[in-house]
Amino acid sequence: MSKKHIDLLSFSGLPAPVYFRYADFDAHSHALEHRHPWGCLEYSAHGVMHMEIAGQRFMSPPQYAIWIPPGTEHSFYSPQPIVYRAVCLAPELCRVLPQQACTLAISDILKAILKDFAARDVQIPEQEADSRLAQVMLDQLQQAPVHDGYLPYASSPALLGVLEALQAAPGDNRALADWARQIHVSERTLARQFVRELGMSFGEWRQRLRFLASIEALDSARSVQEVAFDMGYSSASAFIAMFQRQAGCTPEQYRRTSLQNR
Repeated sequence: MSKKHIDLLSFSGLPAPVYFRYADFDAHSHALEHRHPWGCLEYSAHGVMHMEIAGQRFMSPPQYAIWIPPGTEHSFYSPQPIVYRAVCLAPELCRVLPQQACTLAISDILKAILKDFAARDVQIPEQEADSRLAQVMLDQLQQAPVHDGYLPYASSPALLGVLEALQAAPGDNRALADWARQIHVSERTLARQFVRELGMSFGEWRQRLRFLASIEALDSARSVQEVAFDMGYSSASAFIAMFQRQAGCTPEQYRRTSLQNR
């Protein structure tokens, strides 16, 4: 399957302290490793962001955005179509933001500003009202809760093997004890590894993985029940409850909102 290369911004410096970019990327779009002197908030209004930043993998659903500080090497790949939004910030505006790449939980206010600017194709906020909205957006970014990553990855080969197997088959319902036997450790040892290396339990990591996978699956014509079974749930209601906890809406509501964002 052929990849589609994403054009990078061609200028060496931003044309304004705050610059917005919008695009609809097809499935299998990619950008090779690059860096730039400005900071960048990368956000998907529909679909899941997949990035590699300074050697770390990041995946981010529409409730989060990925922050890339100035001068940080990063690349991008999208296995599914995404509605892309980016906020580029001059270095002087980045001093009050995280100095390491991270995931930010973004507010409804920030999402609404991005949606409004995208609808009007505002790249540089020149009107007085738009400048005020851009300042509100900066204030919201400073207050946004910081996460190392929505779906962190392991460094130890054994645990990484478990994570990659789960990612290849999110609906795999094997218990933690089964995975522990596969890598020849005790269930208790593997449970501790999850918490120590990933900052969360096996169950939490798998649920986040299933949520990300279901966002991409909902972009297909499959029914909610079919997606639920693909994700390892025995009933649609259990899947809907998980999705609502993670996204704040049901899968069908997410589908409708996604269509509006396109």
